[in-house]
Amino acid sequence: MAQRGQKRRAEETEEKRNRGLSQMAQRGLERKTEETEEQRNSRLSDMAQRSQERRAKEIRRTKERSIGLFYLYSELNNGLNGSSSKI
Repeated sequence: MAQRGQKRRAEETEEKRNRGLSQMAQRGLERKTEETEEQRNSRLSDMAQRSQERRAKEIRRTKERSIGLFYLYSELNNGLNGSSSKI
């Protein structure tokens, strides 16, 4: 008998959660329909700007890593050949 009560409460909790998610989705749809074209363009422009900034940052990091590796390999090569610049 207690198990039935627990099962019923679990089902009610899941239904309540599903209702909440459905309401959130509905509000999102309403918000999108209320969005003007200018607001949409502004939002998309912001998204594109952030994307460009992320790409530029990643390119910068890649270049820095490459330069660092170049100097590391140069130092290793100089050390192996005995032509270290330290005298």
